[in-house]
Amino acid sequence: MAFPTDQTVSRLGQQNATGDARSLFLKLYAGEVLTAFEERNVFMPLHRTRTIQNGKSAQFPLTGAAVAKYHTPGSLIEADAVKHGERVVTVDDLLISSQFIANIDEAMNHYDVRSIYAKEAGYALANTADKNVARILAKSAAIDNATKAAAAFGTAFNDEIYTSNITIGTVTADATNGAKIVAAIYDALEEFDKKDVTGDKVCVLPPAQYYALLNATDVTSATWLNKDIGGSGSVSAGVVPQVGGVSIFMSNHIPQTDESTTGLTPDPTSRAGAYKSNFSKLRGLIFTADAAATVKLMDLGVESEYQIDRQGTLMVAKYAMGHNILRPACAISLNAV
Repeated sequence: MAFPTDQTVSRLGQQNATGDARSLFLKLYAGEVLTAFEERNVFMPLHRTRTIQNGKSAQFPLTGAAVAKYHTPGSLIEADAVKHGERVVTVDDLLISSQFIANIDEAMNHYDVRSIYAKEAGYALANTADKNVARILAKSAAIDNATKAAAAFGTAFNDEIYTSNITIGTVTADATNGAKIVAAIYDALEEFDKKDVTGDKVCVLPPAQYYALLNATDVTSATWLNKDIGGSGSVSAGVVPQVGGVSIFMSNHIPQTDESTTGLTPDPTSRAGAYKSNFSKLRGLIFTADAAATVKLMDLGVESEYQIDRQGTLMVAKYAMGHNILRPACAISLNAV
């Protein structure tokens, strides 16, 4: 009995009936956002923020310290003057992130990109804002005397106090030594207390310094991890919640390079260098909410518009806000030399 020969099969996935039998089949899109990683924003909720309905800036009043004196019985009591000043936070130019999607490309594509583009544009703006707040906090910490304050603000507030920054040690040997970093945090707390700086303190460290606190060879001597003596850190969970009562956060948005001539220009006239400085020694920030301020005129939003003359859709994410130094004494930088 003769067996039939093999049939010629029309392979739906072949290009011109040759080659890979699956080449024309759709590649399933993984909706877990493979285009970019979401960066964690830390700084925005940790400082003063004000929203305005209109205008270009907001004023934050400063009040000097009152004085005490002894009274001589029978003498006329004369009131003492309390000095006042202000810090002005100006809104930057509109910051945008935009994408254009052509009709023909969208028609051919087999997965939706609009939601992905919108989300990624939002991340780009949110990350820029977080980085700018970190830069302002670092610049706030750098003002440690009246001369620098006058250069930053045009005039120094007479009753202003200043805190000194703390050196962890050398870049190569000490900047990633957990015990040295903890010692620097305690030194900063002591400096705050000496200058009567009140308010809840937080510390934000870059990844290298944060994980140095967890990479302790002897957990017993690492008091911030040793639960037997009140430490609250966890090597297994990778968390350092507090050191000396200070909440510890990690952020890769802390600047650590010389940005004197790089970066975005928020305003080409009055604020051209607002976020620029040499941050190459910076290895951490400890501060209170009064160290810096943000003024929001237009919060983060996304718009899209179909353009007939271009046969496609323009998507724009935008915000209008500005950041500035508020009280320099409320920020201390942890540096490596």
